[in-house]
Amino acid sequence: MTLWILAEVVAMATDLAEFLGAAVALNLLFGMPLLAAGIVTGIATFAILALQRFGFRPLEAVIGIFVGVIAVCYLVETVLGRPDFGAAAASFLPPRFAGPESVMLAAGILGATVMPHAIYLHSALTQNRIAAWTPEERKRLFRFEQIDIFIAMGIAGLINLAMLMMAAATFWAGGVPYGDDLITEAYKTLTPILGGAASTVFALSLLASGLSSSAVGTMAGQVIMEGFLNWHMPVWLRRLITMLPALIVIALGINPTTALVVSQVVLSFGIPFALIPLVMFTRRADIMGGLVNHRVTSVAAIGCAAVIVSLNLFLIYQTLFG
Repeated sequence: MTLWILAEVVAMATDLAEFLGAAVALNLLFGMPLLAAGIVTGIATFAILALQRFGFRPLEAVIGIFVGVIAVCYLVETVLGRPDFGAAAASFLPPRFAGPESVMLAAGILGATVMPHAIYLHSALTQNRIAAWTPEERKRLFRFEQIDIFIAMGIAGLINLAMLMMAAATFWAGGVPYGDDLITEAYKTLTPILGGAASTVFALSLLASGLSSSAVGTMAGQVIMEGFLNWHMPVWLRRLITMLPALIVIALGINPTTALVVSQVVLSFGIPFALIPLVMFTRRADIMGGLVNHRVTSVAAIGCAAVIVSLNLFLIYQTLFG
């Protein structure tokens, strides 16, 4: 029950971030009030999820198109920004964190890339495509899942990398001052830095990311509930329930940027509660059979989990005690 509650909190944090991102994008592109933009985002997500009735391929195609739009947008932004690729490569080994803000940012990036709910969703997406009754069929299904995760996480990592490089090459290198509403300020300042189309490209990428991830987050929440409780909730009802926190945040006038960063940190805190049980179960032959982890895989997974937990504990310490 505890793991289910934590998984639901993480899924809702994901949904909050992506829902707010899409609403902010509609506000930037069309001047739509945030609350109205949130309602439009909800309607659009309902329409995307309705494609499930025609099978998984139409839904996958739409989400794939959105991901392609995001990738192209940030590729354009990165090319326009002309970053120093040598300096970017060197930054993969930072000498140290520059205070609690940098730790929070690192935790947020980690949570945004390796989203905990994806651990549950990716395995569920491949299960119903191939009948896996024999050990050979299970191994074949497992190979498909590995390919799916490798492609999805690789694209997510590259997009986050492009986002960081674009921000460093434009705002930080240009000494652009920033305040509390970073998303809106980024949109407004891209035009004088990179040209007239840059702001629109930025907002389009934000909209595509918000709509696609919001749909995926709803699907992940559905898988989590069915897996832990064996209880099926109609996807439209779950979408309606999980969009309420985002609409409340908008109605209360909470800064969207602050809400987005906090939600991503929540995602990072949720990773250990999904990753540690995963490592514990997959190293047991009585559960996994022929797909049990090799010793090297278990050691590597334990090391990753230890690093993530240490990062989160350090973030808590820095936040509470400075």
